[in-house]
Amino acid sequence: MEADLGDLNAFLAVARAGGFRVGARASGTSASGLSEAVRRLETQLGVRLLHRTTRSVVPTEAGQRLIERLAPALTEVQSALDVVNGFRDRPAGTLRLNAAVSAARLVLPAIIPAFLEAYPDIQLEVFADDSFVDVIAVGCDAGIRYEERLEKDMIAVPIGPRVQRFALAASPGYLDRCGRPQHPSELLHHACLRGRFASGAMPTWEFERKGEVVRITPAGPLIVQIGSAVDLLVETAMAGTGLVYLFDEWLRPQLDSGALEPVLEAWWPRFSGPFLYYPGRKLPPAPLRAFIDFVRAAA
Repeated sequence: MEADLGDLNAFLAVARAGGFRVGARASGTSASGLSEAVRRLETQLGVRLLHRTTRSVVPTEAGQRLIERLAPALTEVQSALDVVNGFRDRPAGTLRLNAAVSAARLVLPAIIPAFLEAYPDIQLEVFADDSFVDVIAVGCDAGIRYEERLEKDMIAVPIGPRVQRFALAASPGYLDRCGRPQHPSELLHHACLRGRFASGAMPTWEFERKGEVVRITPAGPLIVQIGSAVDLLVETAMAGTGLVYLFDEWLRPQLDSGALEPVLEAWWPRFSGPFLYYPGRKLPPAPLRAFIDFVRAAA
């Protein structure tokens, strides 16, 4: 019994992602194309591989058994092809990165143009996502996250600035009207514009000065999902609605222009920069090796 390698890869992409749409985004194809490939594979094998509902897609028992044998085999096939790639003068292929939204916005623009110029035969796909994900399961070669969000058993390489900080700011008009806080505790009496992770978790605002750490859960008129609508927080703060708490680099243009005024700057907390991370179970493919070397050389 023979099965098309592309159909097997399509099945594995859908099973790992738990859905056709997510699998399509991870594999760079269409949901309809994946659906047709899985249907063709099931017809050829004469057995259902996936349970499909309106909310989820999960492997059947037969599908799970196939995944257990198929995933290592396809990994070996990819590794074998990548050995040939190593004989090229320049690495080629696709590199898929799953990056925190802040890293995609603030770190990668200083790296990616020069990398693509140095490696014109590599195609880069970047997925900006602030949720906890298994980068391999969603079809990516590596991830970019901050230390507290790194997956276990991964090799981590520093990427971008090694020290960053959060900043608190508001428009001069808001501060003239509502007062300028002198201590983080006073923020409980101010309008604070907040973000929420896709998981539903709402991060606290943390401040530190001379060893004193203050964590607060502020209230305010606006909450947006972190990542997809953060710019709305900035625009709303500039309009004078309340205070915004974001990466210093994210707010820097508005701070430098005077559209926003720094608040409690002596309390802004510092933290370590992000990491590029990838599984250490096998040699990384040639495009990822090239990116790792490029990042290390730029450090």
